[in-house]
Amino acid sequence: MCRHLAYLGPRKSLRELLIDPPHSLYRQSWEPARQTHGVVNADGFGVGWFADGDPVPARYRQAGPIWADPSFPDIARVTRSGAVLAAVRDATTGSATGTEAAAPYQGGGWLFSHNGSIGGYPGSVAKLAETVPAADLLALESRTDSAFVWALIQARVREGAAMPEAVASVVADVAAVAEARLNLLLTNATTIVASVFGDTLSARTGDGFTVVASEPDDDSPGWADVGEGVHTWSAEGWKGSQERSVGR
Repeated sequence: MCRHLAYLGPRKSLRELLIDPPHSLYRQSWEPARQTHGVVNADGFGVGWFADGDPVPARYRQAGPIWADPSFPDIARVTRSGAVLAAVRDATTGSATGTEAAAPYQGGGWLFSHNGSIGGYPGSVAKLAETVPAADLLALESRTDSAFVWALIQARVREGAAMPEAVASVVADVAAVAEARLNLLLTNATTIVASVFGDTLSARTGDGFTVVASEPDDDSPGWADVGEGVHTWSAEGWKGSQERSVGR
């Protein structure tokens, strides 16, 4: 469906993170190694990053394939950050298109991406939609299942849930009413939260950095597959897993 990546650590250029690795996210847009749903990720892309001292992330998104954007390599070369989330999109048939449909979404100081789909959307999750304030549904950035999942998560965070708890509860509740793949990836300036439900995820930690991605972007020995569930990392490494079951 999509490929995505989150990074926390020392400031690096977006080019170092997303283009230069031998199996970079950039390359995964046309040649993913582990993607089992879809072939290429040419239906849009986006990058979000945090600047020092600014809690609101910046985003650069486009509706077309990442390789067709002549401006992105230059932007990536000169833009540096220690907290990044990026995604390349393979759109679900019938879902919304355009720049607004490309991850990452943002809100509350977080960046969000969804690799997967919800079968029968929107009818299959109509009851869950009743738990989201009507104003939030009307304000959805895009009419996609991904934007809806993000609205669900934000509603539960506003009700007092910590981000890992909110993610775990949303994955469990959506999976209970629809056939779904829900690999979710979120980050702020200090934390990465990810769910594994229906697709692959890998992580690599090192000297003060963490990368979490749909698939490894190089052959470094530090990469490890992440098991199903909801997991949290800091720049220093893995912090824990959410105990609430998100199993089928």
